[in-house]
This record gives sequence, C-alpha cells and structure tokens, in this order.
Amino acid sequence: MVTLQEAVDSIESDPDRRHIVNISGGKDSAALAIYLKQQYPELPAEYVFCDTKCELPETYDFLDNLQTLLGKPIQRINAFNTLNVREVGGDDRNPFEIFLDELYTGFLPSPRNRWCTRELKIRPLEKYLEESTAYSYIGIRGDESRDGYQSKKPPSFSQKPSIIPVYPFKDDDLGYEDVQDLLEDSGLGMPKYYQWRSRSGCYFCFYQQIGEWQGLKENHPEFFDKAKAYEKEVGGKKFTWVDGKTLDEIANSPRRAIQDLDETAGCAICHL
Repeated sequence: MVTLQEAVDSIESDPDRRHIVNISGGKDSAALAIYLKQQYPELPAEYVFCDTKCELPETYDFLDNLQTLLGKPIQRINAFNTLNVREVGGDDRNPFEIFLDELYTGFLPSPRNRWCTRELKIRPLEKYLEESTAYSYIGIRGDESRDGYQSKKPPSFSQKPSIIPVYPFKDDDLGYEDVQDLLEDSGLGMPKYYQWRSRSGCYFCFYQQIGEWQGLKENHPEFFDKAKAYEKEVGGKKFTWVDGKTLDEIANSPRRAIQDLDETAGCAICHL
C-alpha cells in the first residue's frame, strides 16, 4: 500500500507504472473517479470496469453517464479473455454461466465461496494488466472500517505484488457526505438502482437482502426469473441464492423493508 501523494509523485519517477481507477458501477468508485479528475488532473488514470455481463441496466446507464462526465473511455473488460473464449456480438452467453456449468458443476457462489468475484472481477483485471506494475485506486471512504484495513494486510483487488492498492478517500479523509456531494455537484447523481437496492453488483448478488430480491422481482422480473433458473438440485443438494430459501419462496413471502447496509460486508471490487 502507498499513499495517494506517493502515487502522484511516482508519475515522474516511475512513468511506466499504470494508474488504474477501478469502477464498480457504485457510488464510491464513481465519486473517486470524479475526485481524482478534479483534484489530481495530472494523474494518467485508466478507468476500468470489470463487466460480469450480469449487471443491472441501471448500472450500464450510470457508467455511460460517468464516462461522458470524465471525458475519457471507461475500459470494459470481462472474463471471456481469461476463459480463452471469443466474445461474439449478439451472443447470449455470459462468463458466469460458463464457470457455473463447466467449472463449478452448478455450485452457486455464496458469502463462503465467492468464486464469482475471483473469476469475473479479479482475474480479468489481472489479465488486463498482465505483467504491468500498477497502482490500483480503491474507493474505500475515510469513514469506513472495512475488515483488514487496519491490519497488516489491507484489502485489495489483487494479491499480485505488482498491483499496489491506493486509498485516496482514506488519505484525504473523505466520507459518505463528501461522496454524495461529489456526485450531486457533478450532475451525475446517485445510481438509479439505489431507489430499491442498497449497493451495486450483479442482479443475482447473494449479498442482497430479502427486500432487495423482492425489489428485483418488482423492477426487473425478467432478471429475477433468470436468477431463479440458476437454482437447482444436484445430487440431492439444493443450490439456492439465499440459505434455506428458494427465490419462489422469497417472492411469495411478505414484503420486507431494506435494512441499513453493513458496508464492511461484501466484495469491495463489486460494491464500492
């Protein structure tokens, strides 16, 4: 880990090092991109979004608007390259289904086994960078205390020693209200999915609360049905997105309110 100022100072001392601003489609990473553009315009930032091909339409709309605001392309990468599978325009295939069916034999990801994060987010980023040395700018806020941040091994998007994390909001002590101000003052605003969901991520993210699954059914019934189709029984064992409940059971249960979000839980690369 290096400080933001050390990373900025390296622009001249280490010109071959890349500066990767990881965009998740969430509020914090978007605000970070805006903040770095405004306060550190000398930074040769590369904006990168790891596209699982299973994102919400609101996420893609938000990214398009953010890209316009930044005035620079957001590189959209995905796991097809790590699978050595050619992406074909108009093809309905997505990398998640390939991993699910061919590598994980129907075993859905879960908080205990987040293979989706590893396969669909982290490895594509590592493949994109290949052997480059890079600083990876991460939108953990100054008012957050995510697991591991104070430990000897701070959270990062990759364990490769050539990819070093930088936490600008921590260094400059920017919190939730600052993030809101950055988004509102820029004219971008918050992603629309926050009207019924508490964080970014795939439409089938297993970190969703019951009320968010119900919100998915109300706002995007086609994606709810897709997520439901992944649930199955293999060898007498049920694979469901929510422990002990199928999505059919959740859909038929009383409407749940969305609880305050524990932002220290979840996958930083997906949810920031």
